[in-house]
Amino acid sequence: MNLSNAIELYKTQTESFLTNKINSADIEDPRLKEAMEYSLLLGGKRLRPFLVYATGQMFSATLSDLDAPAAALEAIHTYSLIHDDLPAMDDDALRRGKPTNHKQFDEATAILAGDTLQTFAFQLLADHKYQNVNPAQIIKMFSVLSQASIDMCAGQSIDLQQTDTLDNIEKNQDALARLKNMHRLKTGALIKASVKLGAIAGNANEGELEILSNYADAVGLAFQVWDDVLDITSDTETLGKPQGSDLDANKMTYPALIGLQDAKNKATKLIDEAVQALGLLPYNTAELKLLAQYIIERDH
Repeated sequence: MNLSNAIELYKTQTESFLTNKINSADIEDPRLKEAMEYSLLLGGKRLRPFLVYATGQMFSATLSDLDAPAAALEAIHTYSLIHDDLPAMDDDALRRGKPTNHKQFDEATAILAGDTLQTFAFQLLADHKYQNVNPAQIIKMFSVLSQASIDMCAGQSIDLQQTDTLDNIEKNQDALARLKNMHRLKTGALIKASVKLGAIAGNANEGELEILSNYADAVGLAFQVWDDVLDITSDTETLGKPQGSDLDANKMTYPALIGLQDAKNKATKLIDEAVQALGLLPYNTAELKLLAQYIIERDH
């Protein structure tokens, strides 16, 4: 299966499962449910579910057993986007080419929609009818997803503290280390969790989880470096969000610290590292390799 077919397959699988679960969810306020559904089903690359499915199937996990962890990752990711877009944080008006949740509804509803999606994610993991996943594996998935969610929030907090500070930052190795750590938390944590949840559902051993973690670390950072590049090189229509928003916020980014071309080179080097890590696994890693390359070929 080529990458575009795999992306479409896993995207369809994710959205079908999410649609069914949000429609049947026991949420007594229709407006809250509508706000949750609005952002959850707004589209997007579904990168995190892709990683769950591709990794899990590498270990012969069934699509059915991977549905809940894939959907849970997307629910957590969606909640984070709703909150990130709020005026108190990034104050964005567009997400995936549509009004952000607080613009479509209101700030209070957006906050509650994000809050509910966070807990909805863990309900998806807990209530799923697994075929070949035992309780110990489910508990491990809970632990991984919980820690990743905590790390993501820490990364967002660090990012907010660094907004409008670029002019006062000395552009040196220490600044790069702090930027890398922020991205490791804010973006990389959920990407690593996606790979690990798929592997746990497939009953991977600790050594295999470590190798996949190294892959995910490289892919996660490359994803954010490339996002920094696209903030400069792409346009609002293609991005689905305001182009140049990082520049306008005077944020610390890779192009701001090392220049645009070196940022592109950095992303390429990270993808090479990710592919090399996969070479240590005795499985068919073709989809994960193709996904890694896609990270630095995408235009949004």
